[in-house]
Amino acid sequence: MNTEQQERRRFFRIEDKVNLVYKVVDENTVTALSHVSDDLLSNCSLAAALDAMSQEARIIGARLEKNQPEIFEYLKIIDTKINLLAQALTMQGNQFGEHDSRDVNISASGLAFAADEELQPGRFLEIRIMLTSCMAVIVAYGKVIYCQRNEEGGDYPYFVGVDYVNMKDDDRELLIKHVVKKQMQQIRESK
Repeated sequence: MNTEQQERRRFFRIEDKVNLVYKVVDENTVTALSHVSDDLLSNCSLAAALDAMSQEARIIGARLEKNQPEIFEYLKIIDTKINLLAQALTMQGNQFGEHDSRDVNISASGLAFAADEELQPGRFLEIRIMLTSCMAVIVAYGKVIYCQRNEEGGDYPYFVGVDYVNMKDDDRELLIKHVVKKQMQQIRESK
């Protein structure tokens, strides 16, 4: 087993659905380090950010509804108010939310994601991943390792595997925390 394979196996992988956008960049661009942006709205639309938060809230809401139904009902009312305000702001600003939610297989060493275009191995990407568990956006660079037909079809005909390039240790730690948190949620949901 070579060092690269050992590195990939050091980190847990999970199946997840995250907001992710990417663009092809040249190799010179990837010399910059990954970074985290806490300014969500500069990286995605208000609708996309609220949609991501709703996904996170549904998981917690199911448990809350069972254990504390009155608090759950109260929070649903507040959620409805927030959604109405967001709709009003969206209409005023003529801002349409893009829905960039994708199925991914993610770890702290790389990710595989559904893509709408064929990407040749060896190409470099700038990848923005919204982590709803900590409400941050990681801006990372990656190298395409493989690109294959998505057998499940759907909106994205390809499935692309990427290894991160020049990822900072702090950002890798953030990804590890996200993977562990999601893994715990998936275990709880399976019970």
